[in-house]
Amino acid sequence: MADEIDSLLRKLERLVREGGEEPIEGDIYELKSVPSDGGSWHQIAVSANAFLNTRGGILILGVKEHSHSKGTGPWKRYSFTGWREDNENNLRDLPKKFADMDDRSLELDDQFRPLVIRPFLDGQIALQFVDELSAESKYVFLRKDGKFVRSGGVGYKRSGTGDVELTRAEVEIQREYRDEALTSREMRPVEGTTLESIDLDKLNDFITRLNNSSGTKLETLKATHEAALSFLERKSFVKDGRVTLLGMLVCGAHVSDRLEYRCQVHGYVDGPDGTILDKQDLADNVFPLIEASNAYVLRNIQVGVGMERGGAAKPQYPDKLIRETVNNALAHRDYSINKQDLIVVKPGESLSMKNPGAFRRHLLIETDDGPRPIRRIIPEAKPRNPKLAHALRAFDKWEGRGIGMSTMVNYCLENLIDLPYYKLGTEEVELVLRPGLLVGDRMERYFRSFGGYLREKLGGIPPNEAQKRVLAYLIKSQWDNERYRYTILLSPDNNHSEELRRLSLAGLIRELQCEALSPVFVVDATLTEVDHTPSLRQVFGRGFDDLGEDARKSLAVVYRHNQYGENRDRYPSAKDVSFALWYEQERSSHDDIRKFDAFYRQVRKLFEKLRKDGFVENRGSDKFPKYELNERYLESHFSY
Repeated sequence: MADEIDSLLRKLERLVREGGEEPIEGDIYELKSVPSDGGSWHQIAVSANAFLNTRGGILILGVKEHSHSKGTGPWKRYSFTGWREDNENNLRDLPKKFADMDDRSLELDDQFRPLVIRPFLDGQIALQFVDELSAESKYVFLRKDGKFVRSGGVGYKRSGTGDVELTRAEVEIQREYRDEALTSREMRPVEGTTLESIDLDKLNDFITRLNNSSGTKLETLKATHEAALSFLERKSFVKDGRVTLLGMLVCGAHVSDRLEYRCQVHGYVDGPDGTILDKQDLADNVFPLIEASNAYVLRNIQVGVGMERGGAAKPQYPDKLIRETVNNALAHRDYSINKQDLIVVKPGESLSMKNPGAFRRHLLIETDDGPRPIRRIIPEAKPRNPKLAHALRAFDKWEGRGIGMSTMVNYCLENLIDLPYYKLGTEEVELVLRPGLLVGDRMERYFRSFGGYLREKLGGIPPNEAQKRVLAYLIKSQWDNERYRYTILLSPDNNHSEELRRLSLAGLIRELQCEALSPVFVVDATLTEVDHTPSLRQVFGRGFDDLGEDARKSLAVVYRHNQYGENRDRYPSAKDVSFALWYEQERSSHDDIRKFDAFYRQVRKLFEKLRKDGFVENRGSDKFPKYELNERYLESHFSY
């Protein structure tokens, strides 16, 4: 995190010094000038309120943001206003400006870390770190002059790079969740346990992590169980003289005897022929269990070699993604179900985490867009086990902020992984991560087959990289939804509101009309149609139906290029068609060059026959043929 902040401040210095215009704020950064009037301090409190209610964040105080618009959308420039020590009193009052959902005053000093002063140009700026509240403590609302501010909303959340008011529906859902969390499974005592069921060494390890993560000594180490009792009760590790499930997970002795499968992770490595190449059963308290599970995954994933970069090596998954996926799997599973977590590694193909539990119904979008099923999941940062999730932040309180669904979407849209998806069972949720690129060789070729159509829709301009990634996300979501896979909803909250707006105006995506708490975007149906059978029957009559499946699919690819491509991509070669068909198949060997070459030879022979039989014509050279459908086929072929 320190490196990321240093990089951002260097960029900000350059923009201030050179007068550059570039958006810089993200969902965890907010730039504010340091004002003297109360109204401006209120805006700082609004952003702090939003950080508390969302994922935490950093107030960068001493830089003013100036927003304006160009033809391409909103732009920003920056000026340096500096930080003065006489503003510290206003910051010290900030933790006292909030109330809970029952309008009770709060003092949130623990959520505001000590102020950090940094040199900046010829002066100073201040960094105020604001920690996210634990899930059962949300939402909090802003007070102004001692009064609860309602003004059409009841508090603020972070959405993209700005702060928006919470809706009444969001507050009511959170209120229901809070009441459920207060009586959650993690708080229930484990039968047969006593105070002595706490392992003091493990407890002191947790306290050490807690102190290290905060930068201050929050708690002393405990020499006896009696000395630890007050802390254990305060942390809900012990209740009525018995150890809670939470306490057993964090620092219980003989945890497997008490919790059975609830403290176990079983790991498998699947071979390409269905055999199990490696199997390991892990059982321990939650901290060492996370570390052992993470080590198991890192040991068994491989560095891939892909066609997208000419055979160059590439890491299959970002390290942070693996760590936080394992962390979240154990933090958010349903501990009322006595089943183990499962890690399944398919080298080069997928990494999956199977957890006991289910999604809350209001997070699932299950509807239809005409004949097309829509199966999306609304991102939510509310853990099933809020106190356990909060305890796990002792790994590293700031950098260990959980990688929620929205963050996983951003990894995907940064082209670091392919589209993730979920499979839902009756008592199990499986998250599947796929290596590779969201926009790799397959999607680049796919977009080229629609090059003319995309340029026309975008007013004569081809799609930029950000637009291609959003389109690829929605196209691949549609393909996965049709296979009963649930994908994460792409909404303006995912930091891509500008691309969504532009693509919507161009008619390449649209908002689906359905009863959902968040907007549901679907891609233009033209971009996901791969069959084209009705159109091909018009051209070839019954002759098309008499062809084999590979020939029909090949002609569909040629049709797509002929209808929607532009320039040289309008007439595909046999290799272009081979790549399209190769990637459409469910296979684990997409990067196997030898197998692709064999497949390509088959398709090339197929096209020689299709040309001989009059289905396609060569628009290239004899040496490098490129194909167009023979629109005059029925003039010379009898159709019955």
